Amino acid sequence: MPSHPTVLLTGASGVVGSALLPQLSDCHTIALTHRNPVAGVAEQLAGDLTAPRLGLDADAYRRLVARVDAIVHCAAITGFTMGPSATHALNEAGTRQMARLAEDAGSVLYHVSTAFVDRTDLTRAQLGQDQGEATARPEDYLDSKRAGEDVVRSSGVPAVIIRPSVVIGDAATGEISAFQGIHGIVNGLLRGLLPLVPLPAASPVDFVPQDLVAGTIASLIRQGRREGEVWITAGTNALSTERLLQVIGDTADELGLTPMRPRMVGPEMVDRLIRPVFIANLHPRARRRFDDMLAMTALFAHGHVFPSSLGQLAGIPKAPSATDLEAALRTSVAYMARAKGMLRHLPEPAFTAEQVSA
Repeated sequence: MPSHPTVLLTGASGVVGSALLPQLSDCHTIALTHRNPVAGVAEQLAGDLTAPRLGLDADAYRRLVARVDAIVHCAAITGFTMGPSATHALNEAGTRQMARLAEDAGSVLYHVSTAFVDRTDLTRAQLGQDQGEATARPEDYLDSKRAGEDVVRSSGVPAVIIRPSVVIGDAATGEISAFQGIHGIVNGLLRGLLPLVPLPAASPVDFVPQDLVAGTIASLIRQGRREGEVWITAGTNALSTERLLQVIGDTADELGLTPMRPRMVGPEMVDRLIRPVFIANLHPRARRRFDDMLAMTALFAHGHVFPSSLGQLAGIPKAPSATDLEAALRTSVAYMARAKGMLRHLPEPAFTAEQVSA
C-alpha cells in the first residue's frame, strides 16, 4: 500500500467514521455520501451503497476504481427498530457492493462489523422470553451483521473484519456524533426513568471510546494489514453492570443531578413478577420503553467476555484498563448531560482531558 493511500470511507458522518477522519490526515480520503455532505472532508462522492456501481455512471466508477487503495466500510444501520428488510438492505447488500468495488479496484476492504455477532443466543427471542411491546429487535441487526461478514469472507478480496464492542464518546471530551445504544440507557438513568436494570450485577458491559476504535483502524491501514479479524473490545477489563451503574450514579451526583439509583434484578424476575404486576398497567409508551430496554440489555445478561485484539497485535493500541474505561465513561456521561440540557448551569467540567489521559 502507498505511504499516502487513497481511502474510500463510507459512514463518514457516523460515530466511527467521524472519529476516524482526523486519524487519516496522512491519507487522501474520499467520503462516500448519500444525502448530506460531510463537514471537513475535501473530496466527497455522492452515491448509493445498495446500487450497482454505487449508483455511479460507468466513467465515474472507472475513475474511482483506478484511485482507491483501501476501503473502510463503516456505513450501517445500527439501530434495532428499522426492521429486517431495511437493515439487511444496507448492512448486507451494501457490504456486497463494497466487496465488489474492492475486487474491481484491487484494494483492501476494512469492514467494520460488531463484537456482538458473538452473541448468538442472548436475544430475548432466542431465549424464548416474552418480547412484550418492544420495537427494538437486536436479532435483525445481528443477523444482518453476520450476513455482512459472510459476504466479506466469501468475496475472496483482501479484507480485515473489525469488531468493536459498544462505542461511547471520545475518551478525552465525551464528544460523539450521535447518541445511540448505551447512551439511551444512560439518558434514562440520569433522568430517573429506569428504576430497574434487568441485568445480573456481575454481567460484563463491554464498551470502548470512539477514538480508540478510530486509532486502531488507522493503524491497520498504515500497516497495510490485509486479512484477519480484529476485536476492539475491553475484554477482561470490561466493567461489571454493578460498577457501570455506580460510575454513572457517582458522575450524576458530581454534576448536581440526583436520580434514584436503580435496582439490579435478574431477567427471570422481570417475566415472572415485574411485568405482570408493575409494567402491565403503565401507559403504552412507558411499556414500550421498558420492553425496548429489556431487548437491548438481553445482549449483556449472562454474556461471556469478548475476545480482544488490543495489545495482542503489533502496531495497534493497547487495551484500556478498567480505570481508563471508568474515566472515559464519566466523560461521556458528563458530555451527554450537558448536550441534553440536563444541567441548569454549566459548571466547570468535572473531568479534564489531562485527568482522563493520566
